[in-house]
Amino acid sequence: MTNKVLNDFLEPQLQALRDQGLYNTIDTVEGPNGAKIKVNGAELINLSSNNYLGFSNDDRLKKKCIEATEQYGVGAGAVRTINGTMTIHNELETRLAEFKHTEAAIAFQSGFNCNMGAISAVMTKKDAIISDELNHASIIDGCRLSGAKVLRAKHQDMDDLRRVAKEATESGLYEKIMYITDGVFSMDGDVAKIPEIVAIAEEFGLITYVDDAHGSGVMGKGAGTVKHFGMSDKIDFQMGTLSKAIGVVGGYVAGSQQLIDWLKVRARPFLFSTSLTPGAAAACIEAIDIMESDPERMEKLWENGTYLKAGLAKLGFDIGHSETPITPCIIGDENLTQQFSRRLLEEGVYAKSIVFPTVPKGTGRVRNMPTAAHTREMLDEVLATYEKVGKELKVI
Repeated sequence: MTNKVLNDFLEPQLQALRDQGLYNTIDTVEGPNGAKIKVNGAELINLSSNNYLGFSNDDRLKKKCIEATEQYGVGAGAVRTINGTMTIHNELETRLAEFKHTEAAIAFQSGFNCNMGAISAVMTKKDAIISDELNHASIIDGCRLSGAKVLRAKHQDMDDLRRVAKEATESGLYEKIMYITDGVFSMDGDVAKIPEIVAIAEEFGLITYVDDAHGSGVMGKGAGTVKHFGMSDKIDFQMGTLSKAIGVVGGYVAGSQQLIDWLKVRARPFLFSTSLTPGAAAACIEAIDIMESDPERMEKLWENGTYLKAGLAKLGFDIGHSETPITPCIIGDENLTQQFSRRLLEEGVYAKSIVFPTVPKGTGRVRNMPTAAHTREMLDEVLATYEKVGKELKVI
């Protein structure tokens, strides 16, 4: 039985979320997470997965995962610093460094762990972190955990970044100052202005950190946003996930050998949580190898993203200013956004609503994630469904 004090807190809070359209219902996928999924027995076109290149269902990755599991076992058996570092983990980190064009890399159990561990391992209460106001929650939590003074910069506003950097530098209050940004912003699909960021960072001596969770495998021929701009030697921390375009699970930071050496002795998730499974590590290596040798999937991803974006805009939806395959349909009102998503599902399209606190209040949207696995016929069916529901709910 729930403790009365706890229940008195939880019950009204949960009801308030439901009333405001902010309560998220979790659906269970019955089978693999591909271009089509089955939920509650219904087959739906899936536009809510980060499986950009379809690798999570790729037979070649499955084969490597099974082979590594048979060789090493289902788990690593310990944290990395005791005896949980296996040959396959070293191979993955070497491959990641080559992939990101850096001296070294470190693998974590998840992208969230990555940001929590890496930021707090380097920044302290004597420092300041300038953070783009729309950065991912894991960045926000990593900054808080570090104890550093967090200074917000307006989203993608380079004049404001320069102002904040100048004030922080001239104040003399901080030993180190870091600027941290998403490479590709997951809710809007816009891309960080890496060249301008680098110029400001060099002017004021800022440490630079780019979270490229949604850029790796999508931008820069797969190597990410930093590589897209030819700035691999200018960004101090290149963070990425192994769960989106790579299709498996985990996260990593790529950078100088000294940085990686430091993270391996100070990043708490690395020190105190069991390593990636051997099967996951092997599958990640295979995904990177395929991505670099065969660009066809990335080309298909971009082709599908461009097609869907153009179709939704033509219908009259507000798709924001996305520069990547991520395609939001901004509805605004949270309850209407939830209703829109439910109606899409009833019509055979699975595209989840995104509302506060993931995005600011009043900017609720249905986020569409086209992948390389979608066919043109699927996307045409999606557009027809969007037109029907959009007119029915008077969104267009």
